[in-house]
Amino acid sequence: MLICRVVGNVVSTIKDEKLTGKKILIVRETTTENELVGKPIAAIDTVDAGIGDLVLIAQGSSARQTSLTKETPTDAVIMAIIDELAVDGKITFRK
Repeated sequence: MLICRVVGNVVSTIKDEKLTGKKILIVRETTTENELVGKPIAAIDTVDAGIGDLVLIAQGSSARQTSLTKETPTDAVIMAIIDELAVDGKITFRK
């Protein structure tokens, strides 16, 4: 799992039929201090996340284990919205 921030969305009218009705968001990995790192990733949203939310994503075959992404051509999935993040006893993020 990776900690990411939702930074954008994808609109696609022509796509694989198994992706019809699925919301696709752009996320970027963050450090535990909320600094954006890494390249943008397109991920299927299963938890109704929005721009600015801090989320957990899974990639690869794990991304196809949710009820919404099973047997879809998915490489990344948003599976949780983070309410609070604490590292070494210090809260680094709170929604």
